[in-house]
Amino acid sequence: MPMSHEHAPPGMGGTDARRPSPRAALERLRGRSERATRLTHTEQLPARPGRHASWPDGIRAEVTEAVRAAGIERPWAHQARVIEHALRGDSVVISTGTASGKSLAYQVPVLHALLDGGAAPNGRGATAVYLAPTKALAADQLRAIRRLAAPLGTAVRPAAYDGDTLPEERSWAREHANLLLTNPDMLHRGLLPAHRRWSSFLRALRYVVIDECHVYRGVFGSHVAQVLRRLRRVCAHYGADPVFLLASATTAEPGTAAGRLTGLPVAEVTEDASPRGELVFALWEPPLTEARGERGAPVRRTATAETAELLTDLAAQDVRTLAFVRSRRGAELIALIAQERLAETDRALAGRVAAYRGGYLPEERRALERALHRGELLGLAATTALELGVDVAGLDAVLLAGYPGTRASLWQQAGRAGRQRQGALAVLVARDDPLDTYLVHHPEALFQRPVETTVLDPGNPYVLAPHLCAAAAELPLTDADFAPGPPALFDPGAAALLPKLAARALLRRRGDSWYWTKRERPADMVDIRGQGGDPVRVVEADTGRLLGTVDAGAAHSTVHEGAVHLHQGRSYVVRELDLGDAVALVEESNPPWSTSAREVTELSVLETDIEVPWGPARLCFGSVEVTHQVVSYLRRRLLTGEILGETRLDLPPRTLRTRAVWWTVTEDQVDAARMDPEILPGALHAAEHASIGMLPLFATCDRWDIGGVSTALHPDTLLPTVFVHDGHPGGAGFAERAFHTARGWLTATRDAIAACECLSGCPSCVQSPKCGNGNDPLHKAGAIRLLTELLRH
Repeated sequence: MPMSHEHAPPGMGGTDARRPSPRAALERLRGRSERATRLTHTEQLPARPGRHASWPDGIRAEVTEAVRAAGIERPWAHQARVIEHALRGDSVVISTGTASGKSLAYQVPVLHALLDGGAAPNGRGATAVYLAPTKALAADQLRAIRRLAAPLGTAVRPAAYDGDTLPEERSWAREHANLLLTNPDMLHRGLLPAHRRWSSFLRALRYVVIDECHVYRGVFGSHVAQVLRRLRRVCAHYGADPVFLLASATTAEPGTAAGRLTGLPVAEVTEDASPRGELVFALWEPPLTEARGERGAPVRRTATAETAELLTDLAAQDVRTLAFVRSRRGAELIALIAQERLAETDRALAGRVAAYRGGYLPEERRALERALHRGELLGLAATTALELGVDVAGLDAVLLAGYPGTRASLWQQAGRAGRQRQGALAVLVARDDPLDTYLVHHPEALFQRPVETTVLDPGNPYVLAPHLCAAAAELPLTDADFAPGPPALFDPGAAALLPKLAARALLRRRGDSWYWTKRERPADMVDIRGQGGDPVRVVEADTGRLLGTVDAGAAHSTVHEGAVHLHQGRSYVVRELDLGDAVALVEESNPPWSTSAREVTELSVLETDIEVPWGPARLCFGSVEVTHQVVSYLRRRLLTGEILGETRLDLPPRTLRTRAVWWTVTEDQVDAARMDPEILPGALHAAEHASIGMLPLFATCDRWDIGGVSTALHPDTLLPTVFVHDGHPGGAGFAERAFHTARGWLTATRDAIAACECLSGCPSCVQSPKCGNGNDPLHKAGAIRLLTELLRH
């Protein structure tokens, strides 16, 4: 949202006396005697001044006047550099901090083009597309661009085009809009397959804006890379060659990542010249409880319960707070606990706390966004749906219920507070997890390391093949589509997939061209978010009311029979999961427990691409087949995580062909590590769990994006082996990144296990929340000795 560069409004650290400063708010949080040891580290990022620049030459006066009317006299230096690149026709990515004005850097050249584009053959003039990864972000940008472009009258005609857009509004957008705000999903399923109906828009396409491009990583990023190549190909058919303007959170090598995403050379602007208010960043570790978990291990208070308590305290202080939670269930639970505790003292306050997550109906999401914008909400527990650039003005504090998986996301989430350059507080609340525990006791890993490189693989054949089919349905494929770049369309090796697709009767060759052969639209058969099929609808059994949806890939583990499902603060228990009809029937209930699924895994090696020696040990990377089956679920007490019981389930297995990194050790190394046969399986299992937990420090992944298998004698290697694999068909690039950073990754894994104070293994070091074997066997000391022996060479 445009705002004045000259004056920051009152807020935390400003002139609003009701709200404490960041340090005062933190001191109140830790002020209770029982919390004295929970704060493990405080990092202060001082305020900094900004550096202005002049408006680049060539921008139409109407645009700079509109920007001045929004309160912005001059751009920051990094904004001016991006605008200069855009006006020259260079694709460019801006990678600067949160609230650094990235939006204005692409809005100005887009508005200039829409005014200066001249009359196209259809009279529409130049056009532009804005792509956001979420509907909420696109809706926010639509509001912002309408405010900014208001002085320009009808010359700028923006329109939303997403799954919530009504048919008549879609028709108007196609015929009249010159700025289309959409998402990669709608580009893939809606616009590109119907490109002939959009021909006048595409013929005049000048700019493509890709906001929050760091989100496009892994399999999702690989899919989006193919969608963008299809867009470039269709535009070329109509004679257009749009410039790409990308905005990213701070990330390593943003130009390289943006080039991999678009297939084009991309300049980068990374020096942030915007001012920043003070940020107080606290690392917080919940206490140990009296409860005992699996195998008698000590259990910490959950990050969910701790964050709910902190959110309650901050709301009571009138500190406007956003709590980021890893799961939909966690967001609901935190909001529910905070509401109940606030109601004990002030029922009005309880009504000012809510949850926000994916799976809500569109009208529910929009209502929450409006309430947040207006300041009607004091506290919001949200999934990453609100991590991105949605402008939430006036927030004072951010709570992170667990490390979000990457340092890029950590800073993006922390930056949601203090966006108007007032002081801000951020608190990372550690989960009972190896990586979280490591980070709150090794703050240098967060505050003294650069952010990660975005990992994606546009050449993944499981991703590439369906997009080749979609491209052939849009326009027949020819040899020119596979010519080596730059600029590149499809990877030159992609041509080898065409005969295989023809053998499956999906494509047919005529002369030098390849054609789609089916009646169905191939775009409808591809889920670019890698969720493995249509969402499962969650339906209230007694009323037939649709509560929301769950991703197909998560249905086995989240809405199985007996699962506790939370929605809008209400608790439901799943009565039945019908996989054939993709429906989970639920009934309202309030059990004093949560549920977590257990699954078993088998793995076979299909092909070894790379094998390198580590002394007598071997480190390998290649293709594997993984078979998963959810076999049971645990009931855990809500606040302590204590296990109350286990129930068997009868669900079908699922098979995944993907990429993996693995290492083997010899019998001599096992002997050198003082491994008895009864200890070895537990040592390998513990090393596997901890290495999965630590990989997000080295690759832009989440531990739920990856999986693992360990065995004392694997049938394909005939040696003790630990595998870590990508959790997506064809791979996502994470295992490959692990292979190339193996020494640092496995060293950090050993150090994290060794640093944990428990005696025999706990969730903070070697226990895993998703272990299919009930975290048995595990041998903590054996894992340390085995990894030490592996790394010795």
